[in-house]
Amino acid sequence: MKLTKLLERVMYTCLCGSVDAEVKDIVNDSRKVSEGSLFLCIRGAVTDGHQYAAEVAARGARVLVVEEAVEVPAGVTVILVQDTRMAMALIAAAYYDYPAEKLKVIGITGTKGKTTTTYMVKSILEAAGYKVGLIGTIETIIGDEVIPSCNTTPESMLIQEYFHRMVEAGCRIAVMEVSSQGLMLHRTAGFLFELGIFTNIEPDHIGPAEHASFEDYLECKSRLFRQCKVGIANADDPHLEQILEGHTCTVESYGFSENADLRAVNAHLVSKPGYLGVAYTLKGLLNFDVEIDIPGKFSVYNSLTALAICRHFKVSEENMKRALKSAHVKGRIEMVKVSDEFTLMIDYAHNAMALESLLSTLKEYHPHRLVCLFGCGGNRSKLRRYEMGEISGKLADLTIITSDNPRYEKPEDIIADIVTGIEKTDGKYVKISDRKEAIAYAIRHGEPGDIIVLAGKGHEDYQEIEGKKHPMDERVLIKEILEEEKKRGME
Repeated sequence: MKLTKLLERVMYTCLCGSVDAEVKDIVNDSRKVSEGSLFLCIRGAVTDGHQYAAEVAARGARVLVVEEAVEVPAGVTVILVQDTRMAMALIAAAYYDYPAEKLKVIGITGTKGKTTTTYMVKSILEAAGYKVGLIGTIETIIGDEVIPSCNTTPESMLIQEYFHRMVEAGCRIAVMEVSSQGLMLHRTAGFLFELGIFTNIEPDHIGPAEHASFEDYLECKSRLFRQCKVGIANADDPHLEQILEGHTCTVESYGFSENADLRAVNAHLVSKPGYLGVAYTLKGLLNFDVEIDIPGKFSVYNSLTALAICRHFKVSEENMKRALKSAHVKGRIEMVKVSDEFTLMIDYAHNAMALESLLSTLKEYHPHRLVCLFGCGGNRSKLRRYEMGEISGKLADLTIITSDNPRYEKPEDIIADIVTGIEKTDGKYVKISDRKEAIAYAIRHGEPGDIIVLAGKGHEDYQEIEGKKHPMDERVLIKEILEEEKKRGME
């Protein structure tokens, strides 16, 4: 492909060489450079791509895109830009022939709710006959292909490649999670979202490696509303005005507020052994009754968001209602049937804020007992352990402290830190370091009306111990435990 084609939407200066150069591929990893590559010099958290200019030129790179002058051999073209991350997004879009323009791309940003909402949207739209691709925290889905995710929002080159593959697979719509980091680092630059959605915002991702302040975090989230045709926002969020500041899109809203364009009224909990849900009535842009098999007020918000989105695709009321009933996300309040007497679920809650939200929601169902099983990751903040222990001690009737991903720490040491937190409360607890044994204990000691939540692992299907990931899926463990219990009962 001609370099001129790749640069057609980029503001640049050619420092040396020719813009008529032929480019074989585009890369930002020096190890992947080959003869004819275009190499983007990206300044990362650990390394600076400009340092590899001479090395990649020697390995065959014919074009370098830079933010500062570099020394290269004669015959290598050097393109100067203001921001190589922005240039990477624009060049990648051109390289894959602007695939986002052949799709309706839906982008969802917010502190919570992104993952569940994307799956709800996919479920509803596919029930209506659309072929939908998905990019998110857990995985990317393109047709029948499922690709595990490393980042909530991948680098721009990978996003454009995924869009290209979605187009080839016959997808008409792409729904994706858009993180604040993704917006800040221009991973979603180079295309216009059909719909941009804001779910909510809370202090999170604040620190040296992420956002300098809550204000910075908020500003990055707000960028989505300057990169979409229609913005759909949570009318109940106190930061809505700041999120909408400088928006360039048409705006719609949803929520419980009377001012919301699409609102939920008469919301109420639905429960029976093995089943927790919520029901409400839609008013405004849509008018019908809704029930979903996922508990809690935040489930009302997630489903409202999905309905506000799918309304734009002329989906029938019947399809919306039926698809919402079957939309479930692996590891996000995932019900696993083990008994007719009590309820067991798996959830990814792995920090204090998420665990508090989850347990507070489940307490609203007035269980006989709320049982919380969790551990904490090794080589991570001890403060998280103390906080999670204290929260579970306050909210759960019984806490089963076990192992998560111990990494290079001893599980017993991590458990001891959690105990430090829980002992600030009057909460009852047991310690069982082996996770399978801990789950077996929870199931064997389940009482009628209990809600048991296995927190922290969620969709993960491994346990990380001393640098190695060992297979461990809680669904598999539960199945093995039930089979062992059945055999024991037959003896």
